[in-house]
Amino acid sequence: MPELSRFYGIIIRMFSEPSERHHVAHFHAYYSEHVAVFSIAPVALIIGFVPQRQQRLIEAWAELHEEELLSDWQLLEQGRKPSQIAPLQ
Repeated sequence: MPELSRFYGIIIRMFSEPSERHHVAHFHAYYSEHVAVFSIAPVALIIGFVPQRQQRLIEAWAELHEEELLSDWQLLEQGRKPSQIAPLQ
Protein backbone atom coordinates (compact mmCIF):
# COMPACT_ATOMS: atom_id res chain seq x y z
CA MET A 1 0.00 0.00 0.00
CA PRO A 2 1.71 3.24 -1.12
CA GLU A 3 2.65 5.70 1.61
CA LEU A 4 1.44 9.23 0.87
CA SER A 5 2.61 11.11 3.94
CA ARG A 6 4.08 10.76 7.42
CA PHE A 7 3.78 13.23 10.31
CA TYR A 8 3.76 13.14 14.12
CA GLY A 9 4.06 9.35 14.15
CA ILE A 10 1.09 8.99 11.78
CA ILE A 11 1.46 7.19 8.46
CA ILE A 12 -1.03 7.86 5.67
CA ARG A 13 -1.47 5.22 2.97
CA MET A 14 -3.86 4.72 0.10
CA PHE A 15 -4.54 1.83 -2.16
CA SER A 16 -7.08 0.83 -4.73
CA GLU A 17 -7.46 -2.16 -6.95
CA PRO A 18 -8.49 -1.07 -10.45
CA SER A 19 -10.42 -4.33 -10.88
CA GLU A 20 -12.29 -3.73 -7.60
CA ARG A 21 -14.20 -0.44 -7.51
CA HIS A 22 -14.45 1.09 -4.05
CA HIS A 23 -17.61 3.04 -3.39
CA VAL A 24 -15.96 5.84 -1.44
CA ALA A 25 -12.58 7.50 -1.98
CA HIS A 26 -10.63 6.90 1.22
CA PHE A 27 -7.24 6.59 2.87
CA HIS A 28 -5.79 4.55 5.72
CA ALA A 29 -4.14 6.14 8.77
CA TYR A 30 -1.76 4.25 11.04
CA TYR A 31 -0.64 5.39 14.46
CA SER A 32 1.23 2.99 16.72
CA GLU A 33 -0.94 -0.14 16.84
CA HIS A 34 -4.06 1.75 15.72
CA VAL A 35 -5.53 1.77 12.21
CA ALA A 36 -8.40 3.86 10.87
CA VAL A 37 -9.95 4.48 7.47
CA PHE A 38 -11.18 7.95 6.51
CA SER A 39 -13.30 9.10 3.59
CA ILE A 40 -11.86 12.02 1.63
CA ALA A 41 -14.85 14.15 0.69
CA PRO A 42 -16.11 14.81 3.24
CA VAL A 43 -13.29 13.89 5.59
CA ALA A 44 -14.83 11.45 8.06
CA LEU A 45 -13.87 8.36 10.00
CA ILE A 46 -15.32 5.29 8.27
CA ILE A 47 -13.95 2.49 10.42
CA GLY A 48 -11.23 1.81 12.94
CA PHE A 49 -9.76 3.86 15.75
CA VAL A 50 -6.92 6.26 16.44
CA PRO A 51 -6.64 8.35 19.62
CA GLN A 52 -8.67 11.57 19.52
CA ARG A 53 -5.64 13.89 19.26
CA GLN A 54 -4.27 11.97 16.27
CA GLN A 55 -7.72 11.80 14.69
CA ARG A 56 -7.95 15.59 14.80
CA LEU A 57 -4.48 15.91 13.24
CA ILE A 58 -5.41 13.44 10.48
CA GLU A 59 -8.68 15.23 9.75
CA ALA A 60 -6.98 18.65 9.65
CA TRP A 61 -4.28 17.32 7.31
CA ALA A 62 -6.86 15.68 5.03
CA GLU A 63 -8.95 18.85 4.82
CA LEU A 64 -5.86 20.85 3.84
CA HIS A 65 -4.94 18.29 1.16
CA GLU A 66 -8.38 17.19 -0.07
CA GLU A 67 -7.67 17.99 -3.74
CA GLU A 68 -4.36 16.12 -3.66
CA LEU A 69 -5.97 13.12 -1.97
CA LEU A 70 -8.71 13.00 -4.61
CA SER A 71 -6.10 13.29 -7.35
CA ASP A 72 -4.11 10.41 -5.85
CA TRP A 73 -7.30 8.37 -5.60
CA GLN A 74 -7.93 8.91 -9.32
CA LEU A 75 -4.35 7.91 -10.15
CA LEU A 76 -4.72 4.68 -8.20
CA GLU A 77 -8.06 3.96 -9.88
CA GLN A 78 -6.19 4.21 -13.20
CA GLY A 79 -3.53 1.80 -11.95
CA ARG A 80 -0.94 4.57 -11.63
CA LYS A 81 1.34 5.49 -8.73
CA PRO A 82 0.04 8.21 -6.38
CA SER A 83 2.04 11.33 -5.53
CA GLN A 84 3.52 12.14 -2.14
CA ILE A 85 1.64 14.73 -0.08
CA ALA A 86 3.32 17.19 2.26
CA PRO A 87 3.10 16.32 5.94
CA LEU A 88 1.31 18.38 8.54
CA GLN A 89 3.81 20.81 10.09
